[in-house]
Amino acid sequence: MYSKEETQRLKREFWVEFAQKFPRKWLLYDTKIKDFSFKFYVDNKKAQVLIDIEHRSDEKRIAYFEKLEALKNILEEEFVKDLVFEKEHTLESGKNISRIWVEKLGVGVSNRNNWDKIFEFYNEKMNALEAFYSEYDSFIKDIEV
Repeated sequence: MYSKEETQRLKREFWVEFAQKFPRKWLLYDTKIKDFSFKFYVDNKKAQVLIDIEHRSDEKRIAYFEKLEALKNILEEEFVKDLVFEKEHTLESGKNISRIWVEKLGVGVSNRNNWDKIFEFYNEKMNALEAFYSEYDSFIKDIEV
């Protein structure tokens, strides 16, 4: 087991090494849609690439989610397979969001031997999601609420 400080140091090293291996600016929060973001997540069991829709207005949140759901076949056939679509996902804080994600199980941040597998997974999946978004962002942004 790692202490809190060791865990923080390890995570910092993980993200620094990832940034060095794949030195580019990721889209992440710069989607031009309020509370619509792309995220990386890792713990000691899995790595995930996520699209989180956290709009305060449930109507808008669901409208954006349904836009992505309408593109699900294209998204999965041309960009990323094995996506999980959750219209209602509850965060630990209790906040309800919509989430679309893909994960790689059996890897963890505390095992440095997994890092290259995680980095490759992140690069492949996030690149694909960003390519999808850049192609369909006008359609996704055009919601009526």
